[in-house]
Amino acid sequence: MKYISTRNLRNKKTFQEIVMEGMPFDGGLYVPEVWPKVDVVDLRELKYADLAFEIIYPYCSDSISHEDLRNILDNTYKEFHHPKTAPLIDIGQNKYILELFYGPTFAFKDYALQFLGRLFQFLLNKEGKKVAIIGATSGDTGSAAIDAFKLKSNIDIFILYPHEKVSEVQRRQMTTVVESNVHTIAVRGDFDDCQKIIKKIFFDKEFLSKVNISTVNSINWARIVAQVVYYYWSFLQIPKNINKVNFIVPTGNFGNVFAGYVAKKMGLPIEKLHLVTNENDILHRTISNGEMIIKDLQKTYSPSMDIQISSNFERQLFESLDRDSEKLSLIMNSFIEQGSYKLETNIVNKLKEIYDSYSVTDAEILKIIKLYNDKYKYLADPHTATGLSVLEKNDNRDHPFVSLA
Repeated sequence: MKYISTRNLRNKKTFQEIVMEGMPFDGGLYVPEVWPKVDVVDLRELKYADLAFEIIYPYCSDSISHEDLRNILDNTYKEFHHPKTAPLIDIGQNKYILELFYGPTFAFKDYALQFLGRLFQFLLNKEGKKVAIIGATSGDTGSAAIDAFKLKSNIDIFILYPHEKVSEVQRRQMTTVVESNVHTIAVRGDFDDCQKIIKKIFFDKEFLSKVNISTVNSINWARIVAQVVYYYWSFLQIPKNINKVNFIVPTGNFGNVFAGYVAKKMGLPIEKLHLVTNENDILHRTISNGEMIIKDLQKTYSPSMDIQISSNFERQLFESLDRDSEKLSLIMNSFIEQGSYKLETNIVNKLKEIYDSYSVTDAEILKIIKLYNDKYKYLADPHTATGLSVLEKNDNRDHPFVSLA
């Protein structure tokens, strides 16, 4: 398997190279040259770590042996505190909730970052190198990354978060870690300002020539592929024969829902991906009418989704442009420079073939938390509730709907 940049089809790299680099020098994002196929047939009885092996190995077989990958994955998921790792909750009427909060920091990012921490350590030991990891967070990524990388002797981790704009629990998870390889930095601004600092570093070739640096944000491909696993997992947990499934995905940076797109490309029979934002709704506006316009960031009850520039959307745009890297570069440069871009109708139509999109207000979030507590005795956090608002409205009985929690 070789990897290309969304902005340069010619520069092909291995899995090990793109994981350690995190982001290409040209400002794009790495994607696989082809999409491997993994059929759901005969996967149903596998444990989570074994299923993860089947999904991930085709992407890294040139860099990691069977035995080493199995060992990494076994050690990753044995620490999760639920026997099913990611349990699927049946609430009736073909509606399900996939619970993704059984890792050490209770964030869904644990499912990818616990893997990434062990993967980095393995690859660095193999090369005899050290690395500085840098990441931006709106809450989830930072605490999960710090837990995954603390105590790693060959890794220093630096996490940037927006001052007073993350949840208090996650702020404490990040700032009370005493290990000497962990460095947490509050930035006066929002998540997008933190992300800009990260990207500026990766654009500085002179600086990068002097240090060994990578990232844990979902711009790192290894994060995405690890998240593909739980889409397959949830499909296989539905206790009846089905030929299509729908997923409802709360999202801010587009990484989680893009992992669903990857699962679809790999062969998982996904009918539609239902993307849900909070009041920071640029992704909803982009999918529904092609309106990529940056507006003032709103502080909401779901702060991990308070994002305006969704980095991973570039990967989807690359796909929807039939992998035209020159066209993509023109769009992204115009969007960043001007703060807006209007996508052509044919591109919007391609996006709508895959995604339905929604935006949920804080008032709606409070109502849905109360409704699910009263109706189902299910207590949801505000991020989960954005997805449940769509699950509750849907009356499609033909195919199951799975909302990610």
